[in-house]
Amino acid sequence: MKHIKKIIVVALLAAMLCGCREADRVSYNVSKQADNFNVMRRITVFNTRTDKCLLQMTGRFSIHNSSENELAVVVELDRKRGIYQKHYIYLNEWVTYTVEDLNGVQVSRYDYELEFMPEMLVPVKVKADEIKEDFVQSAEVEQE
Repeated sequence: MKHIKKIIVVALLAAMLCGCREADRVSYNVSKQADNFNVMRRITVFNTRTDKCLLQMTGRFSIHNSSENELAVVVELDRKRGIYQKHYIYLNEWVTYTVEDLNGVQVSRYDYELEFMPEMLVPVKVKADEIKEDFVQSAEVEQE
């Protein structure tokens, strides 16, 4: 039974790797870098009916399209001091946008990257006597 499970897991992983094109991995990695404010971009919002530019913004920002026809743009102003702004752009049948990558970013076409942001983690203190109590209680339960 264990061998069958291993074979199924290996087959699923192989199928997933074969189904992933190089362009898909690169696209995912570039998007991840942009969402981490590592890519210089320019967003241009314009009215397609009047051909007028409504807004143009250049900088390091992350974008998210909501279900309410809003484009949320989070802009990094100062990384060291942690200063960010959030802007909303209402989209309708006449308002659209384009986003340009201005400087590119070097990413792997094969690997993915797991990035922990330590400033986002909630610090936790565990005291030795708390661990001892849990350990003693679990040992008592096992002995019964």
